[in-house]
Amino acid sequence: MKISPAVVSLLASALPLAAVEPCRLEVVERGSGWPVPLVELRTTHGVRFVTDNAGVIACDLPELMGREVWFDVIGHGYEREKDGFGYRGVRLTPEPGQTRKVEVKRTIIAKRIGRLTGGGLFAESQKTGRELDWRESGIVGCDSVQNAVYRGKLFWVWGDTTLAKYPLGIFNCSGATTPVQPFKTFEPPLRPDFAYFCDAAHQPRGVATLTGQGPKWLTACVTLPDKGGQPHLVASYTKIENFLDVYEWGLCAWNDATSNFEPLRTLWKKGDAAKPPPAPEGHPVFWKDAQGREWVLFGNPLPRLRCPATFEAWQDSATWEVLKPQEKLDVAGGGKPITPHTGSIAWNVFRQRWVTVFMEKFGKPSAFGELWYAEASAPTGPWGPAVKILTHANYTFYNPRLHPEFTPPESPVLLFEGTYTAEFADHAAPTPRHNYNQFLYRLDLDDPALAPAQKR
Repeated sequence: MKISPAVVSLLASALPLAAVEPCRLEVVERGSGWPVPLVELRTTHGVRFVTDNAGVIACDLPELMGREVWFDVIGHGYEREKDGFGYRGVRLTPEPGQTRKVEVKRTIIAKRIGRLTGGGLFAESQKTGRELDWRESGIVGCDSVQNAVYRGKLFWVWGDTTLAKYPLGIFNCSGATTPVQPFKTFEPPLRPDFAYFCDAAHQPRGVATLTGQGPKWLTACVTLPDKGGQPHLVASYTKIENFLDVYEWGLCAWNDATSNFEPLRTLWKKGDAAKPPPAPEGHPVFWKDAQGREWVLFGNPLPRLRCPATFEAWQDSATWEVLKPQEKLDVAGGGKPITPHTGSIAWNVFRQRWVTVFMEKFGKPSAFGELWYAEASAPTGPWGPAVKILTHANYTFYNPRLHPEFTPPESPVLLFEGTYTAEFADHAAPTPRHNYNQFLYRLDLDDPALAPAQKR
């Protein structure tokens, strides 16, 4: 009996479809061949794919397999050339189980090494059968970092932390430790291995469980010796209400027995005065003056306060000295001076200078996503001229933190991280997985592109 084509079509439509094996898309930097995280490929019908820490995308759309597909390429400093109509992208034909490579050109000075925090650092690779031994922490996002070397380890503290299990996560600072030099290489893919402080159920927990309502944030985290030579891990704390309003400032110290920051002294409460008095805030650095006295300087980015580098002096506000930071920096090559907003400084042995990476206040094209590099002969300046090293297309990258402890003292490599977030941008669509997390970047201080910052 002959079966009509209509019957054949009907029978075929009733059969179950097999799962589509992804096509592995690898995005690499032209020239170096390094994988590039945080590059988005977007289809003409609005599907967004974003590379993981290995620069990989698992393209698994059944409707695209075996067809020529145009992908827009959006990379925050990594791009494709424009075609005749002004589009930046690439044509590919995804095939199940196969690999396609996409080369992008780096247009920024800083090199993106990878995402440090959050979930799915290798999720796309895992869909293609790679990186299957990668362990997830349960944390999917976290705010800016504070670091200090304490008892032979690098101590990490993050702000508000997002968990997978519920929209309300950790609002009293998550924390972890790593070796002081946590990475053997500064080329992608980046594989951060944090030993998180966890609760009895082995889930990450808060490490600043101070009394009071609302989030608890830590700043100015530093290790200071007491008069007997014992180290103390300390910080300033703030208690928050109404999203960003501070209602209490104080000093706290780490308790080794409880693995928690505990209050030492209240500096200010809402209602005491119109605004809090000057206090340790931002990222600390140590500095020895011409008389050989050692100070700890606090700034964000440039120093605003200093005190003798001891546990006792840090607790005594009578020893604190308020500093006036430089308000604007000149731009290398000319142009309107820029206002630094957040960032950090460090002494650099390779340059024999103080260096800073900071976010510009109300920059362009992103109001809080433009980062600059500058140098000075002293931590108090004068700083500049500044060179732009990183830009974002309508996205925020705030609170950059230098990591001089990651590298040997005389290395020309300078590492910094910052918070990648849609907050404070102009109705930006949050980048899946990557939003509200920390990204690590690399500067090569012998790069000729930085020479204009090294003339003073």
